[in-house]
Amino acid sequence: MSAGEICNREVIVIQRDATIVEAAKLMRQFHVGALIVVEKRDGRQIPAGIVTDRDLVVEVVATELDAAVITVGDIMAAEVFTIKESTASHEAIEFMRRKTIRRLPVVDESGELTGILTLDDALQLLSEELLDLAKLVRYEQKKETRHRP
Repeated sequence: MSAGEICNREVIVIQRDATIVEAAKLMRQFHVGALIVVEKRDGRQIPAGIVTDRDLVVEVVATELDAAVITVGDIMAAEVFTIKESTASHEAIEFMRRKTIRRLPVVDESGELTGILTLDDALQLLSEELLDLAKLVRYEQKKETRHRP
């Protein structure tokens, strides 16, 4: 399974010059903890950064900055890691672990944003796979009991 198959295709994006208030409103409206900061290049949305709810709290609220004038570009994590849609899901999860990141933008071959893979997505995938294995064990035990009473 690839990252493109398991990622969320509905990514909430924001521009670098948007205010922190605008970012917070988007997070609330769409019930997300992070926004991908994009810049337009040749009509494509290219990931340029990421801003999280924690960034808003630690960088703006806790330091009592004016959220109406601070922009997303002022506080975003500019080093944004991405993976290609074709990356195997286990490689994407390993990459997230190595980089200690919870959210990973997914891009196509041209670098355009196509989705986001989150820790929650990875946990859901892994738990479903473990459940399938548990069902297999249970099925095999029942099969054994039926065929060898």
